[in-house]
Amino acid sequence: QLQLVESGGGLVQAGGSLRLSCAASGRISSYYNMAWFRQAPGKEREFVAKISWYGGNTYYADSVKTRFTISRDNALNTVYLQMNSLEPEDTAVYYCAATRIELGPKTFEADFPSWGQGTQVTVSS
Repeated sequence: QLQLVESGGGLVQAGGSLRLSCAASGRISSYYNMAWFRQAPGKEREFVAKISWYGGNTYYADSVKTRFTISRDNALNTVYLQMNSLEPEDTAVYYCAATRIELGPKTFEADFPSWGQGTQVTVSS
């Protein structure tokens, strides 16, 4: 019932910045905890960042915590991922996901029942 659509991906040089957006539709998204995951070719999908429904609590994977910032605008039913100091290792398809399960320090992919189609991010050297 909840539809998620990612946008903002593209090609960027190493050291550059990109902002991803995930727009929710179908029903209000304010009460969903949201997360970003990514999947590189030949690799398993991995957790990137997550944010509580009110935006007060955020969590990051160690690989991105000093470079990425997750935020949300409930008035626009949108969650963002600001990506700075991008590296070639950040190249992947980025997915947003939603859950009503309470967030904590551990993140489980199975806890997120709603997913977007993904947006490609490519970082060149």
